[in-house]
Amino acid sequence: MAIHNDVSKKHDAILLFDCTNGNPNGDPDAGNQPRIDPETSNGLVTDACIKRKIRNYINIRCKDEPDAEKYKLFIEEGSVLNNTIQRGYIATDNYTKGMKEGTPEQQAAVNKWMQSNFYDIRMFGGVLSTGLKAGQVWGPIQVSPARSLDAVLPQSLTITRCAITEAKEGKDNKTMGRKEMIPYGLYQSYLFYNPHLRDESVTEKDLELFWEAVLKAWEFDRSSARGFMAVRGLWIFSHESKYGNIPVHQLFSRLSTHSNSENPRSFDDYTVMFDDSDLDGVTVTTLDSKGVLTSG
Repeated sequence: MAIHNDVSKKHDAILLFDCTNGNPNGDPDAGNQPRIDPETSNGLVTDACIKRKIRNYINIRCKDEPDAEKYKLFIEEGSVLNNTIQRGYIATDNYTKGMKEGTPEQQAAVNKWMQSNFYDIRMFGGVLSTGLKAGQVWGPIQVSPARSLDAVLPQSLTITRCAITEAKEGKDNKTMGRKEMIPYGLYQSYLFYNPHLRDESVTEKDLELFWEAVLKAWEFDRSSARGFMAVRGLWIFSHESKYGNIPVHQLFSRLSTHSNSENPRSFDDYTVMFDDSDLDGVTVTTLDSKGVLTSG
């Protein structure tokens, strides 16, 4: 078993990804413009956005697996959460028509069923008390919002359509719209796996799929709106002790990224260095040039 898939150990990770000529995460409260820190103009991508990409990949990856039933998603497009929780009550023989709230024992049984059958619940956690109550799950994986290493330049491009919607518009009255984008941004996010929050239903395969999804999620999330996005680096720190061997801030400070250009426009404009000396009790797994995880 690869050490970074060991569910009994503590893992911390740094993720680098970039966006070229696209909008990595639009803000609906700002006309879908790319999210930025208003003080520094650094770009932002929410943790919810990153987890959405991971969920989408898991859905694609596992739908034809023999154990696909264990890799369903609680949070997915078009789902009705309260109905899904009710399904848990029915599946565990705890549902009575018209019931408003289960007993603590019933809620615990449904909570266990939800974790066993929904990948995102057992890995990310979730609130299961929006309808029939089933408690709350603190998942072992946490994802931080991503921040670009340099300021980004949001641009709003006017686009036109050569066809018209209705004849009365006239052939010269072209439909117009807008596309929001940045020329380039290199983003950094942090990922954490806490074995103390792991339910017994979390398996080695679950963790292996998570790292796989982190690497490949953007490969199956292409759109003209997002431009070209790619994972540029993943460093996973696996501790021998489940309580951690080196404080995480000290591990993360070993990665240094420097821009070689005043206005970086590609990953080639950066120099990325990692100090792997004196890592007693910590194994580092990295993403190599072919997109493969290697431990060392």
